[in-house]
Amino acid sequence: MRQRTKVGKKPLLRPPDSQLGVSIWLVVGAFGSYFCMYGFRKPFTAAGYEEITLWGLGYKSVLVTAQALGYMLSKFIGIRVISEMRPARRIRALMMLVGAAQAALILFALIPAPWNFLCLFLNGLPLGMVFGLVLGFLEGRRSTEALTAGLCASFILADGVTKSVGSSLLNVGVSEFWMPCAAGAIFAAPLLIFAWMLASVPPPTETDVQHRSERAPMTREDRRRLFLKYATGLTLLVGVYLLVTILRSVRADFAPEIWKGLGQAAQPMVFARSEIYVTFGVVVINGFAVLIRDNRRAFLTAIAASAAGFCLVFLALVGLKQGWLNGFQFMVFIGMGLYLPYVAVHTTIFERLIAMTGARGNIGFLMYLADSFGYLGYVAVMLARGSSRSGEVFLDFFVTISWVVAGISVALLIGCWIYFMARIRPNRIARAKEVAA
Repeated sequence: MRQRTKVGKKPLLRPPDSQLGVSIWLVVGAFGSYFCMYGFRKPFTAAGYEEITLWGLGYKSVLVTAQALGYMLSKFIGIRVISEMRPARRIRALMMLVGAAQAALILFALIPAPWNFLCLFLNGLPLGMVFGLVLGFLEGRRSTEALTAGLCASFILADGVTKSVGSSLLNVGVSEFWMPCAAGAIFAAPLLIFAWMLASVPPPTETDVQHRSERAPMTREDRRRLFLKYATGLTLLVGVYLLVTILRSVRADFAPEIWKGLGQAAQPMVFARSEIYVTFGVVVINGFAVLIRDNRRAFLTAIAASAAGFCLVFLALVGLKQGWLNGFQFMVFIGMGLYLPYVAVHTTIFERLIAMTGARGNIGFLMYLADSFGYLGYVAVMLARGSSRSGEVFLDFFVTISWVVAGISVALLIGCWIYFMARIRPNRIARAKEVAA
């Protein structure tokens, strides 16, 4: 009998007894927790900070880069911390990390510009590990794809909603420097409720373990062994994830500038409205992977869906150039194209890779390996790009890198498909066929 991991004292708030009830409870808690985290991370990007420069660079570019540097460093630290994290410590760690991020936003408002840019680095540093803590509650379950799709819906939707909150605070007279802290305060109380929900969730059942393998904290040797065994395929996947992270982050952090280049004023609700459409399409498509019981088939299907996403990016770029799409439609279509592969990695690709190989490990290690290099690439692009004050110029930059990212990513995904088709055949997988429930 597998030893259960105690998550803590019996909470006052308890999930239902049925598996469906637990799944709904889980997805609500995970969605809400990560959604609220974005309230401490993204609202500042709704401001322009146009009157300030630092070292010849636009101040907003400096702020975005500073936060991304902290976030990137957090991902590299998280390769070890998240992969080794024990369930009983997750909620306490989550509260401490978000509290540190809010403290940094208070300092951002108190320290004079432009030197308060360092506070955005301190803000990003703890927040980079929140996703891994929340994901740890969802992996290794028969419904993991659906649960993680719900989690991913939070950061797609929250990216737009939290910028809308930031814009609304600016419109009622909150200064650009106090706005991020005020937005964080709005999301603090809901975060406590959703984290409380996660704290009460039971671990995966024995049947979950039969279908998806047990997920355990990893040692350094576990991490080394897993990577080296599938080094080529994992490198190709990390390469794709790096590219899509760069493009997705540019679209998210400079949405006002891109909207301006498209000839449409970025009103507070336009951010949220465009992401609602993106969220619905991406979550539905990736969530359906839960219906594919065979782990190898689900894994390869997710890679194919990722390639289809980049084809949608191509269609969006052609549609914009030919005048078939207006600015809103372009942002929705290119958002769906980017988030299809981005979310597939979170929901299915790494989850089913561990499940079909039976390797000792967890998604946290693989996600933070990919995330660390993804944000390293984004920081490099931001440092090389410098600043842009013109919406039209920034749109040209965004369109150019969209062509490059989509083209290279399709090639890498083809190589990934070929590698895993040859490397992991059904008769070589100890758990290729899942046990009937």
